[in-house]
Amino acid sequence: MDLLIILKAIFLGIVEGLTEFAPVSSTGHMIIVDDMWLKSEEFLTKYVANTFKVVIQLGSIMAVVIIFKDRFIDLLGLKRRTSEAVTQKRLSLSKVVVGLIPAGILGVLFEDYIDEHLFSIETVLVGLVVGALLMIAADLFSPKNKKIESVDQITYKQAMVVGLIQCFSLWPGFSRSGSTISGGVLLGLSHRAAADFTFIMAVPIMFGASALSLLKNWQYFSMDALPFFIAGFLSAFVFALISIRFFLKLINRVKLIPFAIYRIVLALVIYVIYF
Repeated sequence: MDLLIILKAIFLGIVEGLTEFAPVSSTGHMIIVDDMWLKSEEFLTKYVANTFKVVIQLGSIMAVVIIFKDRFIDLLGLKRRTSEAVTQKRLSLSKVVVGLIPAGILGVLFEDYIDEHLFSIETVLVGLVVGALLMIAADLFSPKNKKIESVDQITYKQAMVVGLIQCFSLWPGFSRSGSTISGGVLLGLSHRAAADFTFIMAVPIMFGASALSLLKNWQYFSMDALPFFIAGFLSAFVFALISIRFFLKLINRVKLIPFAIYRIVLALVIYVIYF
């Protein structure tokens, strides 16, 4: 495997890492970058190329696990809590599960259809624009006096509604974080609380989807492709660490509309270039 292919893997990993948890759609960016420029299926088989995209997504997931490691330890009951901590309201694992159920069910039922029919430039452009409109609506019509500043205050009803809105993200280009943060903000969560809940929910659903895809495509792994996978995984992991920390510091200040404007401009630019 030559150096150029490794560099392409690193670049795709960077795109994944920078966009996976920002509300701009990593899937949409991956499709745009790969279909319009890198064309990984020209030097890898279709199945290996798709498996590679799963592998680099795992790099982004690992970044979230590290950043929220204390939260996950607490959710799994692996951390002894003091008597004072026990009395404090904390996000429970059951609320995360409630938020995961809708998209998890639809994802399993329609995975093959989505893979076959929705992964194209055209569908991504639709997802980018419609998702942007939802984000703008969230900022404009969210409750003015937000009562929920911490992810620990989320109720079961709010977790379920956010989970239902997350189903929109099954459409490539819509964005998981864009849909769930928008849903949370419309329900009265602060942007940071909505982002925290989004990232926490992302780990099990992304890990489950990635694991399922890897099991289905395990036979397509080869020693020849291993350097490509490793390079992409590491670059996605490093840049996801950077982008997530930056995004969490930024989101309460800039909110969603700047990201929505970027999505609309990107869609227009790609439409002009591609069509």
